[in-house]
Amino acid sequence: MEKIQIRYLSDQIEPLRYIDGKSDWIDLRSAEEVELKAGEFRLIRLGVAMKLPAGYEAHIVPRSSTYKNFGVIQTNHMGVIDGSYCGNDDEWRFPAYAMRDTRIRINDRICQFRIMKNQPTIEFETVDRLDGDNRGGFGTTGTC
Repeated sequence: MEKIQIRYLSDQIEPLRYIDGKSDWIDLRSAEEVELKAGEFRLIRLGVAMKLPAGYEAHIVPRSSTYKNFGVIQTNHMGVIDGSYCGNDDEWRFPAYAMRDTRIRINDRICQFRIMKNQPTIEFETVDRLDGDNRGGFGTTGTC
């Protein structure tokens, strides 16, 4: 089992845990009260800093209900926190763009994360031809 060192930067959020045994994703919560008007952007504090295991990175995405409940989207669509972001004050944040006026309260679950192994070192080999079947081009399902 991998271990993650975590520093809570807020005493108002619940400790991290798996999503009620239903998923291997872990919810992250707002560590601050946020009011946004439609069109505003904010890096929302998540109240945690972590040291990931060697060879891992964290992927942060919105929860499926984030847009419905709060009307915000994550501006980078998926956040990646690499292993070097592990300092005592390297607080994780959620880059939110408000599509409507909204209010996010302290401890609201606004996103989730999981850790993934880093990509292995790869080497690119230039070729004149690829052997795979053509699928029909970008945006198709293989039917022409």
